[in-house]
Amino acid sequence: MANSSKRKLDTRKIADGVRLILEGIGEDPNRDGLKKTPERVADFYAELTEGMWVDPAEHVVPLPGDSHDEMVLVKDISIASVCEHHLAPFTGKCHIAYIPKNGRIIGLSKLARIAEVFARRLQVQERLTQEIAQTLFSSLDPIGVMVVIEAEHTCMTLRGVKKPGAVTITSAVLGGFRSDPRTRAEAMSLIKG
Repeated sequence: MANSSKRKLDTRKIADGVRLILEGIGEDPNRDGLKKTPERVADFYAELTEGMWVDPAEHVVPLPGDSHDEMVLVKDISIASVCEHHLAPFTGKCHIAYIPKNGRIIGLSKLARIAEVFARRLQVQERLTQEIAQTLFSSLDPIGVMVVIEAEHTCMTLRGVKKPGAVTITSAVLGGFRSDPRTRAEAMSLIKG
């Protein structure tokens, strides 16, 4: 979880580590094409992990005066994250559905922002899915929340089994989506459709 008392990002240490990696694979970090690579990689990882310092619950602000009691679904939210096991990126789509309670809704872009904050951390897809759902469920107090993520992991496509195109699907189902199979089925048909 985001916490300002945690260690802060140190791009100098990241760049130094990248130099060691380059040397470790037999490259010369001082050759023309690699001179700026350590700094570029440091900036890349700084961007990919910027969600570590943000509280995603700050985006859960109900809209005053609005009311809605039917399912809200935002699908195909692009996400990019970093596998904490290999520090390799994974990318995909996040689908978020919730059923408001007492008309409490939030701006549609806030759903994407919550997904982005959690994705911009060292992650595993299973936890990422749960964190998004749990934050919405506990902060917005809806009838139910469902989050489905479909992602391709470069740690699986570029190394190990080397299976490009393999997609991992995870879901988190809370409240009314868990207790009512028809509601869950409706959300899944809207996601697939």
